[in-house]
Amino acid sequence: MMNRSSLIQEALHSSLQNFTRRHFLRESTTGLGAFWLALQGTQAAKAKTAEGAAAMGLPHHPPRASRVIYLHMVGAPSQLELFEHKPELRKLHGRPCPAEFLEGKRFAFIKGVPEMLGPQFPFAQHGECGAWISDRLPHFAQHVDDVCFIKTIQTDQFNHGPAQLMVHTGQARLGYPSIGSWVTWGLGSENDDLPGFIVLLSGGRPPRVGKALWSAGFLESVYQGVQCRGVGSPVLHIENPEGTSRDERRIMLDTLGDLNRQAYAEWGDPETLTRIAQYEMAFRMQAAAPEAMEIGRESPATLELYGAEPGQESFANNCLLARRLAERGVRFIQLFDWGWDSHGSSQAEALNGGFQDKCRQVDRPIAALLADLKQRGMLKDTLVIFGGEFGRTPMREMRTMQRAALVGRDHHASAFTFWLAGGGVRPGFTYGQTDPVGYDPVENPVPLRDFHATLLHLLGVEHEKLTVPFQGLRQKLTGVQPAQVIHDIVA
Repeated sequence: MMNRSSLIQEALHSSLQNFTRRHFLRESTTGLGAFWLALQGTQAAKAKTAEGAAAMGLPHHPPRASRVIYLHMVGAPSQLELFEHKPELRKLHGRPCPAEFLEGKRFAFIKGVPEMLGPQFPFAQHGECGAWISDRLPHFAQHVDDVCFIKTIQTDQFNHGPAQLMVHTGQARLGYPSIGSWVTWGLGSENDDLPGFIVLLSGGRPPRVGKALWSAGFLESVYQGVQCRGVGSPVLHIENPEGTSRDERRIMLDTLGDLNRQAYAEWGDPETLTRIAQYEMAFRMQAAAPEAMEIGRESPATLELYGAEPGQESFANNCLLARRLAERGVRFIQLFDWGWDSHGSSQAEALNGGFQDKCRQVDRPIAALLADLKQRGMLKDTLVIFGGEFGRTPMREMRTMQRAALVGRDHHASAFTFWLAGGGVRPGFTYGQTDPVGYDPVENPVPLRDFHATLLHLLGVEHEKLTVPFQGLRQKLTGVQPAQVIHDIVA
């Protein structure tokens, strides 16, 4: 049982705990508290971004790119069926895999000694640069003189979830900010009525780790990607409730904003300011988002160019949406297209099956996006990126030792291909070279952290200076290991 003295001490202790600087600001008779609260509200996140950018000296140098359109093919497309012309691999087709490709290596599914698997489709050279492209991408092949290929991207993850996280956050663990979040945190957005980071999905399924790929991680949640839909309302629950007018909604948000500002003054939780900013963004998006997302406003010729169909959910529609969002000042536009995991374990996941369908679905829209951006004068400062989370093996995947009619390749982390276009990259250029079967780099390997450093460099950001303190470290997109910009691919 507590005595009277203990009760008094406890009361005094509680009183001191409750009398915080927030109470001082709130109760101050000099008006200091009211002045401070007046600085908060709908522009809080934008002001914080500007303040942080100024403190870090952003941009650190003149940017080559103002915005990014990132095309991620979920499941990892085979570079050996698209971009890597390997005649030697064709000669080795059907032979037992050499021991040096297997000893000490880890694979997701390969067992025993697999057969080497030659390229499944013909290749030809295209453009003045003479880039080798397979016949699965005939429309894209017409644009290789605007494209920079990196043939030696490397990761240390060979399972989809961690590998996708590595590509988009620089870490194989959950809880880290995505590239789009880092970019919008550092550079902000050029449009106050649309999010700075927008995500579009196609293929019928989200990526393996879902929203973690466009999460803000330990940054304020206002910087996370906003997933927009191609069918129906662009963002769920953005409409006013039935029977509620826009003016009534405005009054409701003003009242809710006052309550949230009071809560912030009381508790100081920065997520309260994020909530205010997100409510206000949603209100502005009610007018801006439907207009931006309505591809039916485009001319019949443009819809035909992309192969887009208003009212449908498709990669073609998302490519056209990406152009519309880019011209409206959205900083980072992320497209995820599901269906590229070509193991050969089913018709949908076979190089001689579903892979060909996926190529047909993306070839024309990608070519249209590049052509459309170029003819509008936007490609020069829009960085377009294409890639997966890893590559595919030069060996055939055989989960049993019996040959199957369906053909596939296992996951491969040692060397795979990204391509970039616009945004200050060197056009008609190939960086890096792999061995005769596409197994390992023999020239200019590119760890993902170097790719990330180069992406930020093109946006005017020095990767070592874009940092935030978290868990005792100055965290950055490129992680703690040394990273370098690939200056050879910069125009």
